Amino acid sequence: MELRLYNTMGRRIEAFAPLKAGEVGLYCCGPTVYNYAHIGNLRTYVFEDVLRRTLEHAGYRVTHVMNVTDVGHLTDDADDGEDKMEKGAREQGRTVWEIAEFFTKAFFRDFGLLGCRMPGVVCRATDHIADMIDLIRRIEARGFTYEAGGNLCFDISKFAGYGRLALLDGQDLRAGARVAVDEGKRNPHDFVLWFTRGKFSHQSMMWDSPWGRGYPGWHIECSAMSLKYLGEQFDIHCGGIDHVPVHHTNEIAQTEAATGKPWVHTWMHGEFLQMERQKMAKSAGNFVTLSTLTDRGYDALDYRCFLLGAHYRSPLAFGWDALEAARTGRRGLLDRILQARSESPDGPAEPTAAAAERLAAFDAHAADDLNMPRCLAELWSLLRDTAIPAPQRLGAALRMDDILGLGLSDARAGEVSLDEETQRLLSEREQARRSRDFKRADELRALLKERGIEVQDGPEGTKVRIIGKGRSENPVTTERQRCLK
Repeated sequence: MELRLYNTMGRRIEAFAPLKAGEVGLYCCGPTVYNYAHIGNLRTYVFEDVLRRTLEHAGYRVTHVMNVTDVGHLTDDADDGEDKMEKGAREQGRTVWEIAEFFTKAFFRDFGLLGCRMPGVVCRATDHIADMIDLIRRIEARGFTYEAGGNLCFDISKFAGYGRLALLDGQDLRAGARVAVDEGKRNPHDFVLWFTRGKFSHQSMMWDSPWGRGYPGWHIECSAMSLKYLGEQFDIHCGGIDHVPVHHTNEIAQTEAATGKPWVHTWMHGEFLQMERQKMAKSAGNFVTLSTLTDRGYDALDYRCFLLGAHYRSPLAFGWDALEAARTGRRGLLDRILQARSESPDGPAEPTAAAAERLAAFDAHAADDLNMPRCLAELWSLLRDTAIPAPQRLGAALRMDDILGLGLSDARAGEVSLDEETQRLLSEREQARRSRDFKRADELRALLKERGIEVQDGPEGTKVRIIGKGRSENPVTTERQRCLK
């Protein structure tokens, strides 16, 4: 399985070849934990999970590193104003440390509900301040820094090729709001490596350093932690498309200034999720969280299925009708998996002949810059092909889901038991139907849906689907059918 991936550095699809045969170093920019992640943020992590799964499916041993920004700073390149963690702590009556811990746990809960595999290394910024200081000292020793108003700044004029990732020239360069533009900078686009003064000088997270008591600039943390866990050169660095012009541009400058070596081979970026034709963002007030979806009865994996319906480099518009279509599609997949399983008493079989051809086509689409829409189409084509024996359909489908991550292996009839109250409501509803009290039956149907249970009446009886109120309340996350006769 030979992978071809789009490299933002160069704006082209390239044959992927790791620096070390059989191994891949993968760094993903993680969350800034001052609030809940919105579903636009989560789109990036699903794309990165698909990348990791595809690499592992191709036989690579992946060292997956993700940071957690649990120290202050502004949180979006369009922001200005006060530090978001300080603001959140004040509004909620907590310390910034408590805010960081709470929202870190919330993030990884959502991360798990979406079926994302945990990184091998999760590194918190506050645990790596010493590493950041050491890296800044290396940059300083090589002559790339200067002091301005008490802060230590990086001089971009001394770094040849600054802005090449974003294809920026001198007219296009801009400083993100996370890089405070202070008086005294030689160039407004120079960025701060270590703050001791400035508009954030009164924040509560501060540490001693050779330049005075203060805190690190936002960009330095990813450089320091990737160097620690992946070395001075590694294979793939990922993030959202909004990281390109500032954060990743500055990461490249400071890291290569310190090491004198080319840093990352392949840069990959996920596109925005849009809400009403605008980028979804907390600052715009148009964001939706994963809990919003699960509270409406959707499984988190329904949202994952929605995301996989678009290529990761294409903007995607969120809408409830589109999410409902994704849920319906995922249910259809689970139904076909259950049917294939019921026809496979000995379990899934190794795909041969036609099933192997389908699997090879799927792998080719995955290898083609993670073309998940085509992969989904190939999965549907496989499951609809009843000429392929059920055990082989099942085996090939589960192999495909190793990349898709839609929870198909969990779809086992009868695996989830219904609680006593749900059983009572189902029995009462069946009695109402037999008594032709359809008004009461509809009322009970609505009550059951609120509990994460959907009922569908048909000539063969009533089908019961566990649609879930969220994976944390239904950890198996299957869709079970039973007939009430």
